[in-house]
Amino acid sequence: MCFFFSSLHSNFLCIVDSDLSVSVCMLIKTFHKYSGKEGDKYTLSRGELKELLLEELGSYLGSSKDNEAVEKVMNDLDANNDGEVDFTEFIILMGALTVACNDFFLESKRGKEM
Repeated sequence: MCFFFSSLHSNFLCIVDSDLSVSVCMLIKTFHKYSGKEGDKYTLSRGELKELLLEELGSYLGSSKDNEAVEKVMNDLDANNDGEVDFTEFIILMGALTVACNDFFLESKRGKEM
């Protein structure tokens, strides 16, 4: 099955034949949904990253939905110190978040088994 995604600056054709391929397509689509509104269409500025984090991952931020939390994430992700987050840096965040969620679920499961 194929899906066509359109964002502000790009169009994507994703071949979707499994849950994981849907997830990959959604990561790409979500990044490009926010990138390029304030400059380079292939990176997230601080403002774009803040909007993405609050809109897409607000429940993961909990009560720390403030500029300080966004600045910390930005500083941690911006490996090349250019003031923007590229797709590779964004995927590092998604990987770290996925590992943290998995650890949480495993720990939760272990607690219930005891």
